[in-house]
Amino acid sequence: MEKDLIVIGGGPGGYVAAIRAAQLGAKVTLVEEDQVGGTCLNRGCIPTKALYKNAQIIHTLQKSAEFGIELKEYALDMKKVRERKQDVGNRLGSGISQLLKGNGVEVIKGKGSLAEKNTVAITTPDGSRNLVQGRNILIATGSVPARIPVAGLELPGVITSNEALELDYIPRSMVIIGAGVVGIEFAGIFRSFGTEVTLVEFLPRILPPVDEEIAKRAAVYYKKQGIKIETGMKVKEIRKNNGELVVLAEGKKGEQEFLGELVLISAGRSINIEGLNLEQAGVAYDRGGIMVNSRFETSVPGVYAIGDVIGGQMLAHVASDEGKAAVENMLGLTVHINYDAIPACVFSFPEIAWVGLTEEEAKKRGISYQNGKFMFAANGKALTMGESDGLVKVLAEERTHKVIGVHILGPHASDLIHEGALAVEHGLTITDIGRTVHAHPTLAESFHEAVLGTMNRAIHIMPSGRR
Repeated sequence: MEKDLIVIGGGPGGYVAAIRAAQLGAKVTLVEEDQVGGTCLNRGCIPTKALYKNAQIIHTLQKSAEFGIELKEYALDMKKVRERKQDVGNRLGSGISQLLKGNGVEVIKGKGSLAEKNTVAITTPDGSRNLVQGRNILIATGSVPARIPVAGLELPGVITSNEALELDYIPRSMVIIGAGVVGIEFAGIFRSFGTEVTLVEFLPRILPPVDEEIAKRAAVYYKKQGIKIETGMKVKEIRKNNGELVVLAEGKKGEQEFLGELVLISAGRSINIEGLNLEQAGVAYDRGGIMVNSRFETSVPGVYAIGDVIGGQMLAHVASDEGKAAVENMLGLTVHINYDAIPACVFSFPEIAWVGLTEEEAKKRGISYQNGKFMFAANGKALTMGESDGLVKVLAEERTHKVIGVHILGPHASDLIHEGALAVEHGLTITDIGRTVHAHPTLAESFHEAVLGTMNRAIHIMPSGRR
């Protein structure tokens, strides 16, 4: 029987698209060669955040004396940490499987590839090959850790994020190549566990997508935690010497060597298109991803693609939203995504989150703007929590006073950012937010004050003399 939709890939883009299509009355088959939930659930967002929680508890324990609590000692059992991480993933994976079943989505375990028109070939674990026909096909195969062209990647102890999540011991030292979101998160986690961490980044600064001011402030906090940060360094080679791995890199000061028990390659992610048969099927793509139009349809009518495999912002929630938009478009609705209103987070110490334009992007687009800032050191709730590092920064368009960017460095930034996302998505103005009462004492008051600060109307900031 022909299906209305065949989804290749059961990650946060694929399984969400399958469920949404089923809600709209479509008959759906989902093909997944590994586990539903994809990289996010099994090798990315969720297991990393499980480890982050362990690191967060250690941070709290290290500050316990500030709260009058004296601890003589504590120990970290990495085997139990790993078991807890796995349990969280298993529970969520089981829940997704039940949701797919409850919505009538057929799930086939195997590797899918494009065959003749409107047909997907599925190679199952036992080696058999089956053909499934569908009016529409959605490719949601995600991404894999990127590899860098450096000698020594095959050495024992040179790992990717996949292997880092499976460690059942605390390494003495670790060199992390790449100071993007993933590299920063692992640096904070393993430094909290007691590992000596060195970050080596090719670009002149860490966290390229983040507002530059926020990234610079964050780097100061990371260094205070004992994380060594080396920017502007081109890695030339990884080699073994006296039982340790040596990363040879070159920067403004010439060649330098960085030693570690482990080397974590964290140089971004690459699109996962192996075995999809794209060329033979006529689906256009390049190194950046599968090419799609505004409806997420590829160069072949009836074949769609979403998520990491099309490039862009490689985030789980982006894939999910694109999955919903793609099936709604293919089933007769008209939906678009405002990529300027997508929030992003870094789970470091302190957290970072942002939505909308950075100052650099606003200048590049020629937008005149005002900015307001409010430090968490002046927020009552942050002080009671003992987490007063960081700030909220808001950008508002000068002419319309609409909020165009929100950037948070501080406690619970990943939770606070969504008020900013609502503001950017719906074009809310400084006045709109200024008139909205924020409860006291809460961290959200910092956003309120930063918004008012764009017009020099914040109450708990010393006046700058502007009117």
